[in-house]
Amino acid sequence: MAILVVEDNADLAYGLRNNLEIEGYEVDVAADGPSGLAKARATRPDLIILDLMLPGLDGYRVLKSLRDDGLDMPVLILTAHGQEADKVRGFRLGADDYVTKPFGILELMARVAALLRRTARPERDAHRPRERFGDIEIDPSTRTVFRRREAVALTPMEFDLLVALVRRRGAVVSRLDLLHEVWGHSSAVLTRTVDTHIAELRRKLEDNPAIPRHILTVRKAGYRLDQSVIRSP
Repeated sequence: MAILVVEDNADLAYGLRNNLEIEGYEVDVAADGPSGLAKARATRPDLIILDLMLPGLDGYRVLKSLRDDGLDMPVLILTAHGQEADKVRGFRLGADDYVTKPFGILELMARVAALLRRTARPERDAHRPRERFGDIEIDPSTRTVFRRREAVALTPMEFDLLVALVRRRGAVVSRLDLLHEVWGHSSAVLTRTVDTHIAELRRKLEDNPAIPRHILTVRKAGYRLDQSVIRSP
């Protein structure tokens, strides 16, 4: 599988390339935003590792341009330590996961492997029936979500998270279980990732995200979809 690393720190980019190639990946590197965007458009890699602070064109604008072009390959963003706003903004623009600098190479490799495993999921979903709850309709075969018959733009991870909740048929699912199922992680430290994506789903699908009717929080337990509004066609 092919991975594009967009990172302006030459030493870090070199280390990432070496370790990824040892794992058997084909790796290309770009040192700034414009060249990273051009390479992503030209080569369509299976995954992009994207630093947010880049010369020429920052990672946010690179990410937005990719998603505006309809390119949906997984994007793993590299964020500064403790910058929660960076992660939220990145998720809203279509990032799939993040790693905070400084990071361990084993952690990054685990995230890469988990994101690449996710790319096989659409094939397994191709023949699943549509699901509905409230005024939301989900078509697994095209990975499309409609609200009042209008398509809603969800990131790949938001879509997978929504489907994971729907398939529980109203049962409570913990943050750790969602983290493992959707992202392939098992670290409790990362459950904030789930909360951020839940907030985005509410913003896009609920009439009032502050008082959700469908995607409910169960205190000290996790999340669930209101069972009374879930139905299959």
